[in-house]
Amino acid sequence: LSNFNTNNVTNMSGMFHNCEHLETIDISNFNTNNVTNMSEMFSGCVNLKLNLSSFNTNNVINKTS
Repeated sequence: LSNFNTNNVTNMSGMFHNCEHLETIDISNFNTNNVTNMSEMFSGCVNLKLNLSSFNTNNVINKTS
């Protein structure tokens, strides 16, 4: 995922939904400046440990899990 270009992404809804076997993922390179919807982005990811400190959520309207 380090090569994902997310510069123009506005909707990340359900992006990793139900990734129940995923334990770690490096999404520190994700540009979330334009994202307005993160609804259920990590819903069902029961084993996932994340560092979201690099995420810009200033424009996010829908943050429900």
